[in-house]
Amino acid sequence: MARKQSAYLAALLSDEAENAKAPAVTAEPEAIEAPVPSPAPAPRVERTRGTTLLGRESALARLASGEVRQVTQLLLDPARVRIWPGNARHYAHLSEENCRELIDSIVAEGGQKVPAVVRRVEDDADHDYEVIAGTRRHWSISWLRGHSYPDMQFVAQVAVLDDEAAFRLADLENRARKDVSDLERARNYAEALHTHYGSHLTRMAERLKLSKGWLSKMIKVAGIPDTVIDAFASPADVQLKPAYALAQALDDMKAAPLIKATARTLAAEQAAQRKRGGMAIAAADVLKRLLDAPRVANAAPKVEPYVWTGPIGRPALSVQSVNRQGITIRLHSGSGADADALADALRDALAHLERRGQGLQR
Repeated sequence: MARKQSAYLAALLSDEAENAKAPAVTAEPEAIEAPVPSPAPAPRVERTRGTTLLGRESALARLASGEVRQVTQLLLDPARVRIWPGNARHYAHLSEENCRELIDSIVAEGGQKVPAVVRRVEDDADHDYEVIAGTRRHWSISWLRGHSYPDMQFVAQVAVLDDEAAFRLADLENRARKDVSDLERARNYAEALHTHYGSHLTRMAERLKLSKGWLSKMIKVAGIPDTVIDAFASPADVQLKPAYALAQALDDMKAAPLIKATARTLAAEQAAQRKRGGMAIAAADVLKRLLDAPRVANAAPKVEPYVWTGPIGRPALSVQSVNRQGITIRLHSGSGADADALADALRDALAHLERRGQGLQR
C-alpha cells in the first residue's frame, strides 16, 4: 500500500526511513554528479527524536502533506541553484564569519549531511533550481567550492510546491534559526501578507498557525522605514517588542519627523564610530533616544516675557514661544507703531533672545 506523501517526505527529511518500506526515489540523471549512498540496513533503535533539527524536519513534512507531489534527492552544483526571493533570510548578509560553524561542520563530516529543499525552475537559463529552505547550506557549499573544496556538492531534495506552500515551509525552517532577525521575518511576513494571502491577516495567521495579535505586531514592525533602522548598528538589533513601541510612536504625525531627524543623527554617529573602530551605540540607547526625541524637542525652555510697547503705550510686539522649531512672535494691531518701528522691535527681540541663549543660532 502506497505511503502518504507526508510520511514519505518525513522519511527523506529525517533520514530515518526503513529501507524495506521506503519507496524508490526517482532521481534526475542530468543533475546528479555522484550517486547518493543508501544507508546500511540496521535494526531499529527506539530513541527520543531531537527537539531541534528532527523536530523541524517533522514539521516541514507535516506542512507538505497534500501539497508535495514529488520528492527527489540530488547532488547539485550550487552555481546552478538560485535563492528563492520569498525566503526571509537575506543571502547578501551571509558571510564566512556567520557561517563559520556550519562550514566547519560540513568539512568535518565530509560533506553536507542535512539536505536543503529546492524546487525546479523553468524560466531561468542560468539556474535549474531555487532554494526554498537551506540558504546557509547553499552559501557554505558555494564558499567551500571556492576555497579548496571544488568537488563539494550541494545536497538537496526536490519538492513540487506552489509559492504559498513554499513560503510556509521556509517560514518553519526559519523559526528554528536564531540568526534570522525579527526585522527580516517581519518584512518577510509583510510581503507574504499581500503576495500570498490577499492582505487577509486572519487567513495568514491560520495558515501559519500563529497568533493573529503577534503576527499583527510583526507586520507593524515591518513598516519602520530604513532611515530609522539605519540608526541601529545592525538590523539584527531591531527586536520585536521594543521595535513595536517605536513603530507605534512613528504613527504620530508630529512625533515622526522628530524621530526621523534623531535617527539621521544616530546613523551619522554610528558611521563615525565604525570609521574610528570604536564601540557601536547599543540598541537600548538608540531606542531610548528615538523614543525620547519628541519629548526632548518639545521641552521648550522657559521664555521670559518680552513685550515691545508702541508709541501710545500699547503692546506692539511680543514673543509667544521659543522651541527647536523656531520663535513665534506676535505683532499687535492698534499699537500706533509703523513698519520701521516694528522692524526695530523685531531686532531688539531677537537680540534679547540671543543674549539668553534662545536665539535662532543655537
